[in-house]
Amino acid sequence: MADQESASETGAKVQEVAASMQQLASTRKRISGSKAEAVTRRYFAAIDARDLDTAVSLWAQGGRENVRGRVDALAPQGVREFIGELIDAVPDLSMQVVSTTAQQDRCGVHWRLTGTFAGPGSFGGVAPTGSPIELEGFDLITVRDGLIQSNDAFTDSMTFARQIGMMPSQDSSAEQRMMGAFNAKTRLTSGLAAGPAELVAEGVWVVQGQPGRCNVYLIEDDGGVTLFDGGARTMIRAVASAGAKLGGIRRIVLGHGHTDHRGVASALGVPVLCHPDEVVDAEGSGGFRYWPEGLRGLPTPLRQAHRLMHRYAWDGGPVKISGTLVEGDEVAGFKVVHLPGHAPGLIALWRESDRLALSTDCFYTLDMWGRDCPPRVPAALYNFDTEQARASIRKLAALEPAAAWPGHAKPVTGDVRTQLERAADAG
Repeated sequence: MADQESASETGAKVQEVAASMQQLASTRKRISGSKAEAVTRRYFAAIDARDLDTAVSLWAQGGRENVRGRVDALAPQGVREFIGELIDAVPDLSMQVVSTTAQQDRCGVHWRLTGTFAGPGSFGGVAPTGSPIELEGFDLITVRDGLIQSNDAFTDSMTFARQIGMMPSQDSSAEQRMMGAFNAKTRLTSGLAAGPAELVAEGVWVVQGQPGRCNVYLIEDDGGVTLFDGGARTMIRAVASAGAKLGGIRRIVLGHGHTDHRGVASALGVPVLCHPDEVVDAEGSGGFRYWPEGLRGLPTPLRQAHRLMHRYAWDGGPVKISGTLVEGDEVAGFKVVHLPGHAPGLIALWRESDRLALSTDCFYTLDMWGRDCPPRVPAALYNFDTEQARASIRKLAALEPAAAWPGHAKPVTGDVRTQLERAADAG
């Protein structure tokens, strides 16, 4: 019995100690939070009083002021310039703290700013208009050792633009006209750049875009999609939209690194993979290192057009490669097949179950003027090694695909092997 009473007393003491420790931790958080809130309130009071020196003095050296979409500056000078610009632009500025919430070294502030955009100073490059303004926002301020280390601030820039007359009033006829013009432009540019995604095989979609009728393939993969080939940069919005509707783009596999096949890759923020022999071009010139200077060999008008398209329509710029793939590797239910020639590291994706080949520029089904044609070897001036390209077409043909989709234009179907062998032997 004594042992039981002793155990009971010990358990009670343990619970008491644990409760005390929890209370102490909570008290420390409140004390820390109170310090962060006190510094934050002094900071906003200084801005409300238009006391620039005091406001800046509350910042740690090198502290970061990041107002989303507006400024990203370091203390003290960057903060002084930002707050000073605000005070000069709104001479009757009133900065009210609506509410705060603090925990440990951070304090969140819901604030309201009112005043008149009267100048004499401008704000964000906009000349004063004399318009009254009333804005709300939220700042998340981090305080250590009594000084502000960082501020992540969010405000409604659209409301500011409306209030000073840069944007039409909400729901006004002027806003409706502006939105109509913007939507018309979006439809026009989207229609010229790329069409909607088209289902071409089980779990495989294609987006085709201009110039050059570039094909980007979206392969359903683990709740999202893997892209095969990167097309033209004019296709970024269409490809991103198609990927979002299919669960999100997980990664990009480049069939090769030419400018018209890496165009969307740098813009989508996902891992990009390619063959090891293609890294140098994907991360570098996009093929120009082995093409003739100035694309000599193309007819003059076509040469000028291609030079412009490479620079302004096809190429999205060098891409950082995060990994490589070699023959036999598996990608979203496909196997990698190495088909060098047009590019040293050109790869196709092959699915045995339905004999589907996604073959990028192993062959073309359009001529240099963009017209449909039977399968053919890519133009010699764009090839790393034309004879090797012919051998790769024969290698692809030997797989006896039911359908072979290229990097541009239409697929080859029917007796695919015969058509590809004929292409390899031509010319």
